[in-house]
Amino acid sequence: MTEASVQALRGLRDPTTLRWYVIPLLAFVFYVYVREIQAARRSRNWDAVVAGLVLFGMDFVNETANGWILNLTGRSALWTAPGETALRTMVGWNIEIMFMFAIGGIVYFHTLSDDPKARILGLPERWFWAVGYAAFCVLVECLLNAGGLLVWEYPFWNRSFAGVWLIFLFGYFHFYVAIILVLRLSTLKRRLAAVGGIYGLAVAGNVVGLGVLGFQY
Repeated sequence: MTEASVQALRGLRDPTTLRWYVIPLLAFVFYVYVREIQAARRSRNWDAVVAGLVLFGMDFVNETANGWILNLTGRSALWTAPGETALRTMVGWNIEIMFMFAIGGIVYFHTLSDDPKARILGLPERWFWAVGYAAFCVLVECLLNAGGLLVWEYPFWNRSFAGVWLIFLFGYFHFYVAIILVLRLSTLKRRLAAVGGIYGLAVAGNVVGLGVLGFQY
């Protein structure tokens, strides 16, 4: 196992690492969702809330798969976050990252105009911003990797041209694709069922890994 993996596992889900700044961050996330739910109840448009839940759920799926990679290889996940954190929830996930992705889908949704046919540079607006936000996330991830906060072990997952494309496609872009596809569903019931399916997949992956196979993640 790599040193980064060992460090990440050392403080995994240890509540003694919690810090007080988690409380205002949690309150901020609650505030964002309460305001969105309040607006949705008035307008009967729950798209912003759905977008927020979809993006966080997709990240949950990604991090679950990342933990499986560590356990199946016995060496390293694709990405590891071994540095200081108020709470490390998985080897590549911590409470700070979780708070950010909890509202990331809402940020994306409110970037869109009210015109579903709007285009930017020839692309449908939703796809343009999906590419834009995914590319921005990749840039941030590269900076975190350069700073040693996010560790990459495998040669195909790095800051090379091919590596960046892999991170773009399988690290972030599909989050926004999922939002676009879920919001295309015709009814709120179907959208919520899709959200449930995303979270169900992540939970099942953790139940099988932690409960049946005894993975550490």
